[in-house]
Amino acid sequence: MRHLFICGVIFFWAMACKQDSKTISEPVITAAETDSKQDSVLFAEQKTDYHKLFNDQLNYISDGFDFPVGKPNARGYYNAQKFQDNDHLGDDWNGVGGGNTDLGDPIYSLANGYISEVKDYEGGWGNVVRIVHLHNNKLYESLYAHCDTIMVSENQFVKKGEQIATIGNCNGNYLAHLHLELRDSVGLSIGPGYSSDTTGYLDPTDFINKNRN
Repeated sequence: MRHLFICGVIFFWAMACKQDSKTISEPVITAAETDSKQDSVLFAEQKTDYHKLFNDQLNYISDGFDFPVGKPNARGYYNAQKFQDNDHLGDDWNGVGGGNTDLGDPIYSLANGYISEVKDYEGGWGNVVRIVHLHNNKLYESLYAHCDTIMVSENQFVKKGEQIATIGNCNGNYLAHLHLELRDSVGLSIGPGYSSDTTGYLDPTDFINKNRN
């Protein structure tokens, strides 16, 4: 039984990492790697009244969404691993040159918003920026992972298209790319990166295309 269990684990890991020539493979990021359970509790305990915060800063309410690279239309980039490909919970944006040719390229905020978190989660996440957006009176959160250089701070407002970071490779764990998530449930834990359960998550590309201005 122990032998069968080990074989099953190896088979699952191999399938999770399977990729074609245009897919950036990322392992499922466990709580053991990132202490995400503890971070989940801490983040959930934040009781920021975002509606009030934005109503006090009306210029930062979202007027629409653009792409986070090659602004505003992702020119020079392709979506290497789309939302729910291999149960992926986001989009992986990669430069058309492939490899690490996009290392250090700018990452832009999808929309006007408020920087809710800037943190190095280490492990499979690396540097992460999270931004809360108020759009059509509903809150959303965008998450930008594997960043190289961070150019913003927590509790700062940003405008759509403002540079917030540069594309990284998560300390060499992957080829350089941007892992982007978009959530309609603000304050979720950092998450696993992969899951067939998409509760609280949106397809970033689909949402952006439907919410341009």
